[in-house]
Amino acid sequence: MYYLGIDVGGMSVKVGIVDEKGNILLKDKFETGRDRSYEEIIRDIGEFSVKMIEKSGVGMENIKSVGIGIPGTPDCKNGLLVYANNLSFRNAPFRADLKKYFDCPIYIDNDANVAALAEAVAGVCKGVSVSMTITLGTGIGSGLVIDGKIFGGFNYAAPEIGHMVIVQDGYPCTCGRYGCWEAYASATGLIRMTREYAQRFPDSEIHRICGGDLSKVDARTAFKAKRAGDFAAKLVIQDFTKYLATGIVNLINLFQPEVLAVGGGLSHEGDYLMDDVKKIVYSEIYSKDPVPQCRIEYAKMGNDAGIVGAAFLGL
Repeated sequence: MYYLGIDVGGMSVKVGIVDEKGNILLKDKFETGRDRSYEEIIRDIGEFSVKMIEKSGVGMENIKSVGIGIPGTPDCKNGLLVYANNLSFRNAPFRADLKKYFDCPIYIDNDANVAALAEAVAGVCKGVSVSMTITLGTGIGSGLVIDGKIFGGFNYAAPEIGHMVIVQDGYPCTCGRYGCWEAYASATGLIRMTREYAQRFPDSEIHRICGGDLSKVDARTAFKAKRAGDFAAKLVIQDFTKYLATGIVNLINLFQPEVLAVGGGLSHEGDYLMDDVKKIVYSEIYSKDPVPQCRIEYAKMGNDAGIVGAAFLGL
């Protein structure tokens, strides 16, 4: 049997046909066009998915279930997307509307949760009873999987780890609070800190890298400048590392996952970033030897995590 995974994002909708081992038989995508109406988008999802199944040669009768991963807060029980920050959907009836195209069970969950499920079933967390996956991008996504099942709380809204406060009365966050982890340890936070240090140090290499225009600073700028020996960039990465480690320590103390997988664009810095993060984490976590320790690993499902995790909602 096969499973259909649908990864709905603000920029694109990715669709894939996945086997029971997590292998993707066929995948493709189309632009979301998020300014369009919900009715237009759901129609395109349904029609595009049906064509994908026909193209694969699998046959509709061999699709065991359909899973949808989408940013925002789902109602998993009733198959609704209650709210999405970057899509103008409110209480969107995904399951009911996709039933027009599929005569099989249809599941929905948050995109970070399905990414965590992908890592737990087919990725770096495979075989582990308790695992967490965090994605370091524009924001911070997080998912907790226990015994192969996503933990979403009683209302399917958990775990929004990026919105735990690590600096009281700190920088404003998009959620409306101040001092959230996401405001400091995401790409957005890193860019803000890079600009601030560049303003304090006008001779910094940061200015050269962005051509003197700080609006062109991105999440890689400080790392590039640090590799060039820049003092200001060293301070940026030093602060960013501490903030990232602080959040991870809190996660481990709270959930004690056997594996914490780190993904997203910032994870591409690899050991250059994470070696120092791990040093802080393992010196500060509450649980010490001889208690078994959480392993911090790199997520390995990459851009396929949304498709595979969504498909596996039906397992």
